[in-house]
This record gives sequence, C-alpha cells and structure tokens, in this order.
Amino acid sequence: MTYSVILAFAPLTRIGTVMQVFVKMLPVGMLLTNCYVVGQVETREAILIDPGTNRETEAKKILREIESNGFKIRYIVLTHGHPDHTGGNKIFEETTGAPILIHEYDAPMLKGPFADRTLNDGDSVQVGGIVLRVLHTPGHSRGSISLVGNDLVFTGDTLFAGSIGRYDLSGGSLEEIKSSLKKLMMLPDRMKVYPGHGPTSTIGEEKRSNPFLQNFSWV
Repeated sequence: MTYSVILAFAPLTRIGTVMQVFVKMLPVGMLLTNCYVVGQVETREAILIDPGTNRETEAKKILREIESNGFKIRYIVLTHGHPDHTGGNKIFEETTGAPILIHEYDAPMLKGPFADRTLNDGDSVQVGGIVLRVLHTPGHSRGSISLVGNDLVFTGDTLFAGSIGRYDLSGGSLEEIKSSLKKLMMLPDRMKVYPGHGPTSTIGEEKRSNPFLQNFSWV
C-alpha cells in the first residue's frame, strides 16, 4: 500500500506564490516502516526519510517513484537509528549520492554507511522551499527526532495514530518519551502527522482520541 498527497504551501520567502509539496508514503520491510519521499514539485528536489528496506524489489519501487516524478534526492534523513528505518541506507546512498543525516546520539547505531552529517535540536533540513525543522524527541531512542514543516510533522516512532512508540528498548526512556509527546502536542492542531508506522493523522485528532495523550499518568 502506498499513499501520496500534494500539499499547497505559501512560504514566507515566496509571497504571492504557492509552493506544491509532494509527500509519498511507502511502507517497507517486515515491520511496514513508512518510508517517505518529500519533494518540491517546482524544483524537483526531494528528501528521502527512513528508507528502511534492504530488499531489492522494494528499493526499486521507491527508486521508480523518485524517478517517475523527476525528483533529485538531496538528503537521506533518519528519524532514528533502528534497523527497520535505516536498512536501505547503503542502497540509496549509492543510487542517489545523497548524504545521510541522523541525530548525533543515534549516529553510532549505524553500521555503515555512516552519517555524513549529524543533526541537533533546532537544526533544519532544506530542499528548495521546503524547510523541515529538527525537533529532538527522545524516548523511543536517545536520538529520535521529529521533522516539523509548515503544516506537517514526521514523527518517526515517537507518535503514531492512536498510539506511541516503545520506550522499553535500548536507549529508550519513559520519562523522555512523555516529555517528547508533550512537545509534539504544542504543535498546531491542523498539523498533519506522518508517523514511522501506520496511517497518518493530525495533532488535533491525536489530542482528542489517542489514549496515551489524554493524561500522562500511565507507566
């Protein structure tokens, strides 16, 4: 199953114009990790988020999606270092030539290829007019990040539709994931949530219906 949408944004740097942002979700691997192609339609520049497959058939499908839309991948961005999100690093680094970006705390988890650039809270990743701000959201892993755009956020394995990520794995923390979820709940209700697994949602919908966000007394 794949999911694609084209969003229309009016960035501050292009007053009077509308920028079209292409988002394609491609679930890959045994755990159906959501890999995303995020591109600006006008410039044909794109970011590849969480290419979690080392299967040739799935990799070819993603590459066909990139090529059929005429995109040039400028960055490979990882929301965290778990193998189901990083398994395709070698394939896509070799085929696209794009550098690999990951938070500095999760960079040591990569077995090769290694990170070309490490990220920290407040950094940004930009292609064309698309700017994704790095929000450090630890708890699932020490270096988990969310990528915050104009009207959308890629939450990795921190927040899912109706659920949250595990915090009992190596590098995970109950208190940190609670803090990270509270950060995400500060975002506007209209903001669309693109998680690391499962369907999309919005911040407003998760505030209303996600049982883990109704209160933070759970353990």
